[in-house]
Amino acid sequence: MGKSKVYFTDFRTHIGVSQGVKLQKLLKVAGIDTIDFEGKFVAIKMHFGELGNFSYLRPNYVKAVADLIKELGGKPFLTDCNTLYPGSRKNAVDHLYNAEVNGFNSVTTGCYVIIADGLKGTDEISVPVPNGEYCKEAIIGHALYDADIIISLSHFKGHEMTGFGGAIKNIGMGGGSRAGKMLQHNDGKPSVNPDMCKSCKQCAKECGSDAISYETGKAVIDQDLCKGCGRCIGACVFDAIHPNNDSAKESLCCKMAEYTAAIVNDKPSFHISLIMDVSPNCDCHGENDAPILPNIGMFASFDPVAIDQACADMCLAAEPVRNSQLGDNLAKMDWHRHDDNFLDNNPNVKWKETLAHGEKIGLGSRDYELVKI
Repeated sequence: MGKSKVYFTDFRTHIGVSQGVKLQKLLKVAGIDTIDFEGKFVAIKMHFGELGNFSYLRPNYVKAVADLIKELGGKPFLTDCNTLYPGSRKNAVDHLYNAEVNGFNSVTTGCYVIIADGLKGTDEISVPVPNGEYCKEAIIGHALYDADIIISLSHFKGHEMTGFGGAIKNIGMGGGSRAGKMLQHNDGKPSVNPDMCKSCKQCAKECGSDAISYETGKAVIDQDLCKGCGRCIGACVFDAIHPNNDSAKESLCCKMAEYTAAIVNDKPSFHISLIMDVSPNCDCHGENDAPILPNIGMFASFDPVAIDQACADMCLAAEPVRNSQLGDNLAKMDWHRHDDNFLDNNPNVKWKETLAHGEKIGLGSRDYELVKI
């Protein structure tokens, strides 16, 4: 597979030119108008942000994308699937309310929100995974399957399990139904080291399966009830919770790539990522810490692997923000430096595996040409 083109522009604008207009120009130069949108249903897959989190993408950027799609003859809708863990996006009623509160509605974005896996996260369909090694089938939201075209609109940020969240995580994990998310996570059912547990019960608050109890005074995870979503690992500030399978994070990364391949298979797809408000953890949290990196710019490509690799490379080359989780880690006298902003932000993550496996199964290429606009 040869070099893929990734188009990039920074956030600088001239007086009288909005960032929305600049984003539309980027998409046109990147070739989005070569897709036949006429009369087609277009899923704009994105993340609406958990209630209390302010680092998700502003609706203004979404409207710029939706308006351009309508101009090209498409019928866009915004979509995401329900979550495994507790919060404001676990069912469609709460999810739609969450999107509305965070500013995503037909007035602000120019299109409607459809929760892809339905009311309870069970409106799903199994589709084959091309060249799948970890998954032969992917269980995805039915609305994504029904869509004629997939547009990924991603807030590129840090992540406590996968290193970063970009196009592949947005589509692969985000496009899985609740059952699909569980299957992606299920190699990583965690256990508790009782010597390190402080009985703060924060993990139990995050558990969406009622799998954590404190009958012994320390957290205990019921392996039969656990879905393996990993929220408890991110919630534990004492590092008392860990996956039983040492390869769990690696397999999670690979499964995300395979789910992405299943969702975009045989459909036109296009990918947009904005590196801004780069929070240390996922937008799924009901809060967001200070950005770990400066705002960098907007990216567009037909290749989800290439755009994630380009965004990752830009983040690796960026200067960490001092007053941030990443900056605090690097300032510690005993910190083991990885010279990798993702690993220095969350030292137990895997991220290269996502891109390597995506390339291996033919999802895209890590070899890219960056075209600056």
